[in-house]
Amino acid sequence: MPLVGDLRTLLRFPGFRRLLAVRLLSQLADGVYQVALAAHVVFSPEEETSPAAIASAMAVLLLPYSLLGPFAGVLLDRWRRRQVLLFGNLLRSVMALSTAALILGAVPDWLFYLSALSVTAVNRFILAGLSASLPRVVDDERLVMANSLSPTAGTVAAAAGGGVAFAVRLLAPGGGRSSDALVVTVAATVYLLAGLASLRMHRDVLGPEPTRVQPHFVAAVASTARGLVDGLRHVAERRTAARTLAAMALMRFCYGALTVMVLMLCRYAWADGAGPGGAGDATGPAADDGLKWLGVAVAVSAVGFLTAAIVTPWAVERAGQLGWIAVCAGSAAVLEPALGLPFAPVPMMAAAFVLGLVTQGAKITTDTAVQSSVDDAFRGRVFALYDMLFNVAFVGAAGVASLMLPPDGRSTALVVSVAGIYLAVAVAMARFRQSSPVA
Repeated sequence: MPLVGDLRTLLRFPGFRRLLAVRLLSQLADGVYQVALAAHVVFSPEEETSPAAIASAMAVLLLPYSLLGPFAGVLLDRWRRRQVLLFGNLLRSVMALSTAALILGAVPDWLFYLSALSVTAVNRFILAGLSASLPRVVDDERLVMANSLSPTAGTVAAAAGGGVAFAVRLLAPGGGRSSDALVVTVAATVYLLAGLASLRMHRDVLGPEPTRVQPHFVAAVASTARGLVDGLRHVAERRTAARTLAAMALMRFCYGALTVMVLMLCRYAWADGAGPGGAGDATGPAADDGLKWLGVAVAVSAVGFLTAAIVTPWAVERAGQLGWIAVCAGSAAVLEPALGLPFAPVPMMAAAFVLGLVTQGAKITTDTAVQSSVDDAFRGRVFALYDMLFNVAFVGAAGVASLMLPPDGRSTALVVSVAGIYLAVAVAMARFRQSSPVA
């Protein structure tokens, strides 16, 4: 298989092997932690979940990073990125243990969200640092290949972490809060392992160049405003990067809206395992049925992510970066309503595969476009802005979905609207491709 050959080629780079190990452990822990939060917030029998409640939770967890993101980028261009991976994962391990204690203590929601927010905020440093570090461990010729395999492997690891979380929760005695706390504790353990794995790399290997390191926090933060303006200007001057970022933000918006819809379908419409029309009391065993459907959706999406890693390098070589994004968005515009409008579990799982493939395919292409056209000195802040854009789009989509979705999650208007956005992205990227044939 070409994928196996590509992986063997990349694994010859010692730095890539070590960075990949950190990514896999870190994102495996992310998957465990996120499923634990979803189970506690969305599927808790004590809570009456609504689309608005899900949107509020996403806003609490993600929007604050929209302010933190530019600061993270400036710091990633000044702090040693290996140190960020080390201390960031160690800090997340400690904070995840705090989240487990808060779950057991049945504390007020705001305190639980504050703890989860802390883990999420550090997570953005980690993910941006991993992306900014990748060009430091492979050569330019293999950068597209590395962007296909490394982030996708991380996404698959996160999905595997979700599977671990489902398994632990299923096997844990007692259920309820104790099971959720146990799953979070497992995540804390894996975060610790990710931090220790980063010690296999020299502290300077991931950049930035030692001459650019500013260890004093105040000095780094003081340059944030100027650095942010420089980073925005840097991206604006690179049309391919700017266009792919805009397209990816819109596709992320679509993905966010559909995520809320699937959560509500799992929570209520499919909670009794009856499929469309099922009443589902969404408590006890019925809620567990809904959680199982969510687990299937995560697993099927992971298969789509892996498929994207296989086909994207080949597709970009033939269609170009903008052309492949156009194909991804156009495919989603056709298949998403065809599979989603029945609101039945099996067609929706097929839609999850399609959306996993096209979303990850577009993301791989966007990562490559940004990395290949942005100077190393700007990569940290550009990728932090990239993550910020992702969060705003995702939370905005959740807010829109909360206004459109009925309690059981079945909304024809939402499915059709999302298809229209995908179509608009496909048309725009096809036109940009014609005007920029080299992209």
